[in-house]
Amino acid sequence: MANRKRKIVLRVPVTQEERELIEQKMVLLHTKNFSAYARKMLIDGYIVNMDTTDIRAQTAEIQKIGVNVNQIAKRLNSMGPVYAQDIEDIKGALTQIWQLQRYILSSQR
Repeated sequence: MANRKRKIVLRVPVTQEERELIEQKMVLLHTKNFSAYARKMLIDGYIVNMDTTDIRAQTAEIQKIGVNVNQIAKRLNSMGPVYAQDIEDIKGALTQIWQLQRYILSSQR
């Protein structure tokens, strides 16, 4: 414990039912670290758990588009012409991004 930043230990006695309830709430928040959970609850009184699945999907799509744009830029720098298929690929990817954004915004309401 000499290297720890937090040197004060708080202990809270609970019943078996209370412990099970705490563990259920930790599962809902996808956390196994009781100390972090308890500290956050004691200080703030609540934890906001956000589902970022849609945002992660959007980020993956944006990364794919970035790769495509880099490939097109490399081709332009080395060969010169832009192909119609490249432009259509970019338009399709942008359409997917707009659809994801609309979905995310509508689900947040």
